[in-house]
Amino acid sequence: MKKSILISGITITDAVERSFVGDLLVEDGKISHAAEKIDSKADIHIDATCKNWTAFPGFIDVHIHGAAGHDVMDATPEALNSLASTLPKEGTTSFLATTMTQSDNAISAALQNIQKFQAQEGQAEMLGVHLEGPFISSKRAGAQPIEHIAVASYPLFRKWQKLSGSQIRLVTLAPETKNGMLFIKRLIGDGVIASIGHSDASLEEVQAAVRSGASHVTHLYNQMSPFHHRNPGVVGAALMEEGLTAEVIVDFIHSHPTSVELAFRQKGAERLLLITDAMRAKGLPPGVYDLGGKDVQVTHRDARLANGTLAGSVLTMDRAVRNIQSITGCSLNELVAMTSANAAKELGLANKGKLEAGADADVAILDENFTVQMTICKGTIAYTKE
Repeated sequence: MKKSILISGITITDAVERSFVGDLLVEDGKISHAAEKIDSKADIHIDATCKNWTAFPGFIDVHIHGAAGHDVMDATPEALNSLASTLPKEGTTSFLATTMTQSDNAISAALQNIQKFQAQEGQAEMLGVHLEGPFISSKRAGAQPIEHIAVASYPLFRKWQKLSGSQIRLVTLAPETKNGMLFIKRLIGDGVIASIGHSDASLEEVQAAVRSGASHVTHLYNQMSPFHHRNPGVVGAALMEEGLTAEVIVDFIHSHPTSVELAFRQKGAERLLLITDAMRAKGLPPGVYDLGGKDVQVTHRDARLANGTLAGSVLTMDRAVRNIQSITGCSLNELVAMTSANAAKELGLANKGKLEAGADADVAILDENFTVQMTICKGTIAYTKE
């Protein structure tokens, strides 16, 4: 049986304008009670009185490729174990293991490896798979290998879905490419989120994709047709279409601070998701690292191919929180929406993205500077700041 945890004197917040200083009781991996005062004993007592700490629902990263020297495409148990063990340090308690455009064999191997993985106590939970490519536009490939881009194929997707144990939850594709619109309808029919990304679509093509069921946009601004006053492109459509939820990489490298602020003002916190799109070099010293068979030069700030193309990021979720809060002044409730509640809603996870009785005990505790002090994954303390 898991140890019970009582956190007292902490600000408790959610995505619907509720924030109060109170107590949080965790029992058997669930939140059993959240109130201004809880008169109960627990195996572990964390007194946050006078510390100015805030308890957030654990962050959910729906777009992450790797960290700590490992990548989902390595297709090894060690890679997923390392990722799941590393993420709690940044407040992330669950994630979608994200693949990239590669050969059928490479993607199949990664998915078979994912099918076998089960997070252990104290690890971030893998909620499923984000299939990024290979059904994308060669005009907006970015760091995705052009030679492995494929025409959208539902039979191929069904093969991969079976190999994954039906864990593919989100697919990034270019709707304007051959079979794109029909493929979106097939995905929606299977209960899979269709995301527009690595796309050169026009405004009208994105609108058609939304009518077909697309509801998500992969890393807004990056590797998509840009906004022009006579051709709004994917960027314009993403900002204007109310039915689209947009990911954003808030490292101020992938997007200028003003662009981030524009997205926040236009979409609102209820339609944005903070993601990292991190690659294997996250958390490691600068150097040269592999991404899909290509060398990536990594600094403390960014990760780029030899030609200067951005190749994922080394961003952490807690830094994304600090960055977006600094530029928008968003509330705690809005931060909860963008870091967990919106993702939980999209993925149909009724027990995540909130701190209330019955929810999974996934908790990220941050100080007044939004630095992670402690992370609890399903009732187990997974990280404590030294």
